[in-house]
Amino acid sequence: MNTYQKTAIATVIATLVLILIGGLVRAVGAGLGCPDWPTCFGMWIPPFHAEALPPGYDVSRFNVFHTWLEYVNRLTGVIIGLFITATFLFSFRYRKSIPAVTLASGLAWGGVLVQGWLGGQVVQSGLHAGMITLHMLLAMFIVNLLLFAAYRSAVPLWTLALTPQRRKRLMWIGSILLIFSLIQMVLGTQVRESIDLLKNAPEPLPRDVWIDTLDGGLYVLHRSFSWLVVGAAGWLWFDNWKSGDSPVLMKTVSVIAILVLLQGIGGVGMEWLGIPGILQLLHLVSAALLICAEFLFLLMAGFSKNP
Repeated sequence: MNTYQKTAIATVIATLVLILIGGLVRAVGAGLGCPDWPTCFGMWIPPFHAEALPPGYDVSRFNVFHTWLEYVNRLTGVIIGLFITATFLFSFRYRKSIPAVTLASGLAWGGVLVQGWLGGQVVQSGLHAGMITLHMLLAMFIVNLLLFAAYRSAVPLWTLALTPQRRKRLMWIGSILLIFSLIQMVLGTQVRESIDLLKNAPEPLPRDVWIDTLDGGLYVLHRSFSWLVVGAAGWLWFDNWKSGDSPVLMKTVSVIAILVLLQGIGGVGMEWLGIPGILQLLHLVSAALLICAEFLFLLMAGFSKNP
C-alpha cells in the first residue's frame, strides 16, 4: 500500500475508535461532561478537581470521570480531523488518474468540519435527541466515504472476478441488506434517545424498568425489523456459500453474518439484563462495524472484473 492508502485506512480505523469512545460517553451518561464547547468548563484543558473550576460554573455539575471522558472524545475528534486532512492532501496524487478518490477524500474532510460544528450543537442543545441521531449518521457517512476512497485507489491492484450476472445479483442482495441495516440503525438510535430521556430525567428510573417504560410501538418496530436484517444477511450468506464465488468474498459475508448475530445477541441481552452499559456500547460498535462490512462487500462486488 502507498502512503495515501495507509493513511486512509488508519483514518477509517481511528473513526471507528471515535465511535467506540462516543458510545462509551453515551453509555455512562457523560455527554454533558463538558457543558460548553469548544472549551470545557471555560478551559482548553479541564481540571481534575472541582475547586479549580473558573468562577461562574456550577460545581455540582463537575464529575471528573465524565468530564475527562468527554474531553478525550473531543481530542480524538481533533486527531481524526488531522488524519482526514492528511488523507485529503495525499489524495491529490489521484486527482487525474482516479478523481473519485480525491473527491471522496474531500467530501470526508468537509464532513468532519460539519461534524465538529454539529458536535458543538449537540452540547449546546443539551443533547437534543434528533441532533444525536444526525451526529451518528454523519459519522457513518464519513467513515464509508474514506472506505470507498481507500478501496477505489486500490482497485487497479486487486479486484475479484465475477460474471456480470453474478455481480448484479450480489449488488442487489447486498444493497437490500445495507438499506435494512441503515433503517435498523436509525430505529435503534431513536430507541436509544428514548432511553437517554429516562436516564437523564430529574428522578431517573432503575435500568431494569427502562424497556417497560419506553414507547412500545417504536421499540417493537425496532425489535421486529431486526428479523428483516437477519433474513437478508442469511440470504446473502447462503447465496455466496452455494455459488462459491470467492473465498475472500465468502469471508467478508461470514464477518457480516457474525456481526448480525452479535447485534441480535446484544439486543436480547439488553432486554433480559436491564440494558447494561457494556451491552449498549457493544451494540453500537457492532452496528457501525456491520455497516462498514456491508459497504465493503458492495465495493468488492461492484468493482469486480469479468472472468
